[in-house]
Amino acid sequence: MTKGLDRDFCYRVWLAKDARFDGRIFVCVTSTGIYCRPICPARIPKKDNCRFVKSAAAAEAAGFRSCLRCRPESAPGTPTWSGTQASVARALRLIEEGALDREGVDALAARLGIGARQLRRLFITHVGATPQAVAGNRRLLSAKQLISETDMTFTDIAFSVGYQSLRRFNDAVRTSYGVAPTLLRRGAVRESSDAIVLRLGFRPPLNWNAMLGYLAFRAIPGVEEIAGTTYRRSFRLGAAAGVLEVAPGKNPNTLEISIRASGPVPVRQIAARARRIFDLDADPSAIAAAFADDPLLSARLARAGSIRVPGAFDGFELGVRAILGQQISVKGATTIAGRVVRRCGDPMHPADESLTHYFPTPRALAGSDLSGLGITGGRIATLKAFARAVETDRVTFAPGVSLESKVAELCTVSGIGTWTAHYIALRAVGEPNAFPSADLGLRKAAGNGVPIATLKLESIAEAWRPWRGYAALLLWMIPTIETPTPRPTKERSR
Repeated sequence: MTKGLDRDFCYRVWLAKDARFDGRIFVCVTSTGIYCRPICPARIPKKDNCRFVKSAAAAEAAGFRSCLRCRPESAPGTPTWSGTQASVARALRLIEEGALDREGVDALAARLGIGARQLRRLFITHVGATPQAVAGNRRLLSAKQLISETDMTFTDIAFSVGYQSLRRFNDAVRTSYGVAPTLLRRGAVRESSDAIVLRLGFRPPLNWNAMLGYLAFRAIPGVEEIAGTTYRRSFRLGAAAGVLEVAPGKNPNTLEISIRASGPVPVRQIAARARRIFDLDADPSAIAAAFADDPLLSARLARAGSIRVPGAFDGFELGVRAILGQQISVKGATTIAGRVVRRCGDPMHPADESLTHYFPTPRALAGSDLSGLGITGGRIATLKAFARAVETDRVTFAPGVSLESKVAELCTVSGIGTWTAHYIALRAVGEPNAFPSADLGLRKAAGNGVPIATLKLESIAEAWRPWRGYAALLLWMIPTIETPTPRPTKERSR
């Protein structure tokens, strides 16, 4: 069970209640049959009674039950791109989006370009559990969070997290927690609200003001806004439509999301998308360690404090925004995006002062007249081609077999080049190694104000794998750094 984990080290992490390892290590206590997060406030048992695993799914698969005090469902997400094979990272992302709720492991493996047996073997090695066990654990933990933190009916909870029937939901809860869902809810403390409110955990630090500043400058009028310290946006997902709000949580190292929507609300998917917007599954300490001695990045990271890649709630929306931003300023692209929304997007009912529309669907954009909005004819053609490709699933925003395959897929759309494809892969697909090396801003930043050649930048960036996307964001955010002037040395008298 502890394969790949140093037992003495993990026990010291638990003794220190080190939040940096929250979500990366889980503690199974053999004397109680319970598994916990390393920050659990419960009394720490003897080391001989502790077993350490890499995931909550591995603990569940070994027969341990989730702790009701530290609530593993509230742990930060696993930094799936760190220390695992790329196929596993992409599979975990697809599972989080519900891939195994709709199809089997064979279909999931096929999407990754490998065999089902190989995928299972990789999961056992890197995660400690099979893909099916991971999917079941994610459904269960999502259900537990909704039971504890919302007033949703059990039927709504069951279907929103991916259970195919209420009976399966009840059986899963009883098996894992030893009690019925009603008893779990009886002891939970919830605030009365007309919204679904959840907490999302993350590993510190998170520079919330910097994240909001980045998103505010690019917020699409009518669809997104920054109100004080809160990010707000309209959304449509499946048959649900409404407003999502994200703000700092009351508990340390948490964000709080509020969902107000009509229709059946896919809470698990919305929470996963909110996590991606703010890159909550990142491991800042691992990134900082990788960049600590880099001559281009270390000073920039010290100035930034921490770095996360702002993602996107909807890949199509981000792709449209990226195409509009080709060869024009960020402000200009934002203005034009607002015009597109007003012409092609459906109005919200009821609307508020800032959120007035839903972003247009691929079908709506493909069939709309985009003339007179300040978009060139070539760009209009690219937007429509992109919308048709997304509508017919020729382009998707799920992880592909590799970064290169996803970039190639995006580049099949006429008018989308390597720069745009890497940008979309970075922010919409969540590929941490995406790197638009031809970008003038990156080339200038790498030369501290003087552009360097693309090939030279690509050579330098090899040292930044697998986090080239984080390096790109640092260079964009802080394009120049002061080079310290060496102090003159006094000549020694002879």
